[in-house]
Amino acid sequence: MPRRASERTSRLLAATALPARLAAMTLVSIALAAAPARAQEGAKGPGTDTQRQAGQKLYEKSCSQCHGEKGDGQGPAAKHLRPMPRDFTAGKYKIRTTPNGALPMHEDIVHIIRQGMPYTSMPAWPDFSNDEVSNLAFYVASFSPDFANPERNPKPVELKAGKASSKDTIDAGRKAYEANGCLGCHGNQGRGNGTSAPTLKDDWGHPIKPADLTQRWTFRGGGTREDVFRTLSTGLNGTPMPSYMDAIPDDQRWALVDYIDSLSAPQPDYQNLVRLVAIDEPIDLVRADEQFKKAKTARFPLVGQIMEPGRDFHPPAVSLQVEAIRDSENLAIRVRWHDLRADTTGKNGPDLQVPPEEEAEAGAAPAGGGEGGGDVWGGEEAAPAAPAAAPAAGGDVWGEAADAAPAAGAGGEFSDAVAIQWPAAPLTGARKPYFIFGDQTSAVDLWFYDLAKKEPQQFTGKGSASLTPNDSGELSAVSHYDEGEWSATFKWPLRPTTGVPFNIEGQFVPVAFSVWDGFNRERGNRRALTVWYYVYIEPAVVVSPVVPMLKTAGIVLLLEIVAIVLVRRSVAQPGGAAAPARGRLSGSHGIS
Repeated sequence: MPRRASERTSRLLAATALPARLAAMTLVSIALAAAPARAQEGAKGPGTDTQRQAGQKLYEKSCSQCHGEKGDGQGPAAKHLRPMPRDFTAGKYKIRTTPNGALPMHEDIVHIIRQGMPYTSMPAWPDFSNDEVSNLAFYVASFSPDFANPERNPKPVELKAGKASSKDTIDAGRKAYEANGCLGCHGNQGRGNGTSAPTLKDDWGHPIKPADLTQRWTFRGGGTREDVFRTLSTGLNGTPMPSYMDAIPDDQRWALVDYIDSLSAPQPDYQNLVRLVAIDEPIDLVRADEQFKKAKTARFPLVGQIMEPGRDFHPPAVSLQVEAIRDSENLAIRVRWHDLRADTTGKNGPDLQVPPEEEAEAGAAPAGGGEGGGDVWGGEEAAPAAPAAAPAAGGDVWGEAADAAPAAGAGGEFSDAVAIQWPAAPLTGARKPYFIFGDQTSAVDLWFYDLAKKEPQQFTGKGSASLTPNDSGELSAVSHYDEGEWSATFKWPLRPTTGVPFNIEGQFVPVAFSVWDGFNRERGNRRALTVWYYVYIEPAVVVSPVVPMLKTAGIVLLLEIVAIVLVRRSVAQPGGAAAPARGRLSGSHGIS
């Protein structure tokens, strides 16, 4: 079953227009150790008319829908994308091997076209020929007159190779992380929840998210050590991320790389089931952290709900982690995900409506830190405007003190929330309810937890437009926010009065999750979600096969020995079964 679920997951993601995002994500693992070599090739100028004309044909076919016919990032699909498509006319490129503020090398543009930008709508284009990619890069560069200016001819920075990572370099990197103000944006644990995170803006005055350093498979320029070193050296043009080329020596930059590298695995290792593990003591939500140490963690990808009105094309949360435990009477399931702040005021609900005009303005940056129309990250890379103001005096490079208290509950209109859904009744066949809150023929039991409240709620769902409160009184939950991570733990009977039982060992129970980010004005159908996965109820006692195998082998050996002894005794006795046979044989030949 889990294998079929994984196949259905892949088909669903493809059907919901996310293959580009996943294709780019799978290519993040390609090492970019050749980046210094690319940089040494040098710029190739604006290209020839023939090259640009060939590139234009590819651009109009494959790129203009997002980046616009004029290269200004205002294509017809742009309003639904986040970050918005690159404005090529501004000549500002994030991923480069050139100094901060400089144009990219021709090879840099080629590289991004090939690899794409993970966790954005910019896909990889691995099937273009080398000439096609090069021609396309020349045409893209032609949108900015700076590329034709010899005085702006870019020169690559020298990116020196680093030594192997060690505990000492990681420790030194942590010190550099603190000393250079990285906490101000990326947070103490690197989860993108620094004190400055909710207020960061790009050069066009639009809100921009700092990277979650604990999920380096999402890094836009790649997550290898070489990629991170390049980013620290060159900075990201048009964003608050500066270049540290002159501020930090090479060895300290590499130490900082080693620390960032230590915060996460290179890939997310997504799973397709949660293992419900038995523990030998009663579940206590007060001691949940201690009891969940015995659980097995599964990570699932989150995607935007784009099937029904209220769509969320690019939710801030990109994955969540789940653990499950049970005692003799109850189960507990814990869900964890990253959020740049805890929104614990306002309201939320699975049935709240998103006005059609707000969905239509999904690509427009709101005013007032997320309280206006659209969504807070909608205009990350929109049309150019005046550069952002310089940071305030004092504090770190972002104008914030590194030890300032984290932003939490800043009074937004909507709160953070999480939900788990199950089939409302045991399944009798392979068909599951519709993953968006069920359907008219197959309902779901929805556990919804508004994290601004103390108690969770239950709903019976027969579709997103048919949610009925149905609190059984059997569900309880607790939540906790710590340095950029939400943790919500639900407790439920193994033998509930209604719904699916969880007391059958070896059973697979379908499960799906939803997460709402109040800061991003998510509510109702605007949210991050998963498709159906499974909870597998592990046996309470796993019997080792070694002992039964040894017992069986011993019994077989004993029987064989007994059989051999009996046969030998029978043959050896004068009056045994073999003696008459010899006599009959002798007589038949006339031998007396």
